[in-house]
Amino acid sequence: MIPDAASSRATLPPTATPRWAAPSTFADSLADAAFMAGGALYPIDQIVRAEPAWAGAWRQRLALRCATAAVRLAGRREDEAALRDAWLLRKPGDDPGPSGHILSAWKRLATRSTALDADVLETVAGLMSIRWDKSLAGLAAAFDELDPGGPAPPFSAAAIIAKACEIRIDAEALGWWAADMLLAQKLRWRVPVPLLMGQRFSTVFRAESGQGRIRPGEAGFERAVCLALVHAAAEASRLAADLARRAERLAAVTPKLRSKAAGDVIGLLLSEDAVSGSLQTKSLSRFASRRLFERLQQLEAVRELSGRTTFRIYGL
Repeated sequence: MIPDAASSRATLPPTATPRWAAPSTFADSLADAAFMAGGALYPIDQIVRAEPAWAGAWRQRLALRCATAAVRLAGRREDEAALRDAWLLRKPGDDPGPSGHILSAWKRLATRSTALDADVLETVAGLMSIRWDKSLAGLAAAFDELDPGGPAPPFSAAAIIAKACEIRIDAEALGWWAADMLLAQKLRWRVPVPLLMGQRFSTVFRAESGQGRIRPGEAGFERAVCLALVHAAAEASRLAADLARRAERLAAVTPKLRSKAAGDVIGLLLSEDAVSGSLQTKSLSRFASRRLFERLQQLEAVRELSGRTTFRIYGL
């Protein structure tokens, strides 16, 4: 049986970001920036609550964007393509490497519940190669203090990032990870949406003097986080609209597929950023997998994402 690709959930038309909350809109004050962030998050909230069939792929692609920024923050150079390769081309049991582990941390964020404690933070810190000590356990306590009470979602997100840097400057990435978790809790989302880390190097964090960048906890950081949410939400909304169209095309061609394992492959395409073209399952050989992906590409239902002729990778 073909999964939800053939259902109406696959074709949900995402709500457009209000024009007054678009990234190009000027926000001089903190209050204006916070108001814009709330408006920009509205379409994201609608997607999260509708949970369309392609929501998994949407979250995972956003996780890849955030992981790329986190890798850059860690002083490494891998881009999205390299991170995909590190993740998808490894053999079972292979270590994906430091950058692959960072991607793993963001993939976890995009699939887990919003519950957070010191054990979860310790695991994520390990994936990010951040040395764990008792001081970082205080980040979990700060998280609990900010939710369900505390400031509005954008300000709480800014506060948890600043707290991570206050505890230890090398734990900044952990703060950005916790910020999206906290945002999800405050908005009562069942699963977080990776948003903020992808904006870490955005121009919204450029100091007004033009010299340097606004650091967590500095004057203007809360406003910058609000504007980062505006940019992140706009990008996520555009991605959602694109994936909705592609999922609709996938649903339309599904009846033309003869492979008995097509349902499993379609389920992966709807739930993951990308799938290896040499995927093997109990009911799908490597040769049959290659033929199925080639057929899907001919039907314009998937894209080949690597640009290679071998070791190909496919996604919506």
